[in-house]
Amino acid sequence: MLTFPDWETLPYDHFSAHQDITSERLATLYELPTAATGALVVPVSTLLQRLAPTTFVQSQSLVLRVGARFDLALERERLTRAGYRATDTVSERGDFAVRGSLLDIFPMGAANPIRIDLFDDEIDSLRTFDADNQRTISQTEAVRILPARETPLDAAGISRFRDAWHRTFDVDVRNCQIYQDVSAGMAPQGIEYYLPLFFEATATLFDYLPADTVFVLESDVPTAAGSHLEDVASRYESLRHDVERPILPPTALFLTNTDLDARLAQYGRARLDPEAVRRRHRVDFGGRPLPDLAANHRARDPAVRLRSFAANSSARVLLTAETPGRGVHLDDFLRREGLRATDATDFADFADGGADLAIAIAPIERGLWFDDIAVVSETELFGHRSEAAVQRARRRVVDPDLVIKNLIELSPGAPVVHIDHGVGRYRGLETISVEGAPYEFLTIEYAEQAKLYVPVTALHLVSRYAGANEETAPLHRLGSDQWAKAKKRAAEQARDVAAELLDIYARRKAAKSYVFRAPDDDYRRFVEQFPFEATTDQDAAIETVIEDLTGAQATDRLICGDVGFGKTEVAMRAAFLAVASGRQVAVLAPTTLLAQQHFETFSDRFSSWPVTVEVVSRLRTDGDVKAIAARLGSGRVDIVIGTHRLLG
Repeated sequence: MLTFPDWETLPYDHFSAHQDITSERLATLYELPTAATGALVVPVSTLLQRLAPTTFVQSQSLVLRVGARFDLALERERLTRAGYRATDTVSERGDFAVRGSLLDIFPMGAANPIRIDLFDDEIDSLRTFDADNQRTISQTEAVRILPARETPLDAAGISRFRDAWHRTFDVDVRNCQIYQDVSAGMAPQGIEYYLPLFFEATATLFDYLPADTVFVLESDVPTAAGSHLEDVASRYESLRHDVERPILPPTALFLTNTDLDARLAQYGRARLDPEAVRRRHRVDFGGRPLPDLAANHRARDPAVRLRSFAANSSARVLLTAETPGRGVHLDDFLRREGLRATDATDFADFADGGADLAIAIAPIERGLWFDDIAVVSETELFGHRSEAAVQRARRRVVDPDLVIKNLIELSPGAPVVHIDHGVGRYRGLETISVEGAPYEFLTIEYAEQAKLYVPVTALHLVSRYAGANEETAPLHRLGSDQWAKAKKRAAEQARDVAAELLDIYARRKAAKSYVFRAPDDDYRRFVEQFPFEATTDQDAAIETVIEDLTGAQATDRLICGDVGFGKTEVAMRAAFLAVASGRQVAVLAPTTLLAQQHFETFSDRFSSWPVTVEVVSRLRTDGDVKAIAARLGSGRVDIVIGTHRLLG
């Protein structure tokens, strides 16, 4: 399924389409020439547009692969000519940033930006990353770079534009900003309405389509086409006399109604029944409402309704969860109630399979019931949240450490976050007269130098930026959905993590652990050998860890403290109890140096006890590691310390 959206600008507008719209259009133009099957959704106003030739997007595209040669200076110039913008931080499609041997680029038509890591003049790796937090998502072997605009700004394109301009318009080019900008290699706003000047001949969407294409036409397509062309003609008549910004006639930019009818006549067509307009998009598949299947967690059998429905209905049942984390929660609930469900990739997978009960990930709120299949959402199974809970969830919670309590805390140029508009840079206070009275406003600058004025009385809506690097904080675009999407993704990820953590901690709480021996006289002698006096906090931590180890539940505790505050002694006393109980101990260190330091400390501390301590790191040979592993397996090593090599 492809879409080819309209520019969403008025004819001959002085504004260009949003980058996301241009990105979607270019991706579709790239895919169409090689597409054999599928569907394309397009408004009639866009179908009328004259476009770049069918070879333009393909010829201007670039495929990068790991291991390929890459001249950073040359490719940077090439990206600029292709319409990409050099920025400090990549945040939206059409941006690129160079930092040392790294080139970040957000290609048109791509879901995520790409980080190109160079080794000398060779591509070492290609990674997709999140534009909001700059973290890597995945690695890839190849990436396609589309042009950033539908018009070429290379030397040949600029030359054709200049020649065509002189043939078309009889004006003084010194007063024409459009001409001057393009001549300088820049893409001015509204350049789309000068597209024919860049090419010897233009194409239309029809030229991109296979000969066996079938058009499905709404009943009001002719009316909509005529209305659009009338608007274009009206705009042309009102703007055509501007000698500083001359414009092309409508026929140079759009097909006429006659042209449209002639082109459509060359293809198969299906027209939607005009009499069925009120019933369009509605099909009766014979479904019926589901009965009440909500689980009652206070009942002895919480799943009695679902169990009864599955047993007495002829329909196979597919349960849906919004996220993988919720899917795990749903599966655990079913297992506790003695119901076994298989995993289904999607509805088609379930329909083709034979499982009577299955779970799939699908964000739906209401299910459906046919004679042979029933789909039940988790909302219908677990019920709706109370209105009070919904209202509490909607309350905005801000980290207290990020709250700006006083304007003195802000310095001009510092990145800040507005709860509704996203990340911008604080530019200071400004006094603005409102209805004759002066008021103070915070000035926040966003992408493309857009400014937002926030009353000081609304300071609670602004918080500090908590990203890793303030210098490269990504600025959001005012009026776009970029910030809303970022918040939505964060909420979804937080919900998934919360569900997974809830499941992990519930399992851990229910699991029984080995009960270690309580401290005895040997432990007390070991404690007395500690050459220092334990602090109050250290004693408290040790006592708590001992309670954990001698209890029935699995130990899950984090000991925090600065360097030199005695965390290692807490670990060694826990290790002593474990060894005294006949267990072996593994100590995992993040670096080889720290592993060696721990080995020396443990060896010294346990030197007067029959305890064998070993270390595994890159400083040990493969033969040493194998020998230690053999002794560890036979129980002749009590404590082993090492880096991640231990896990191998």
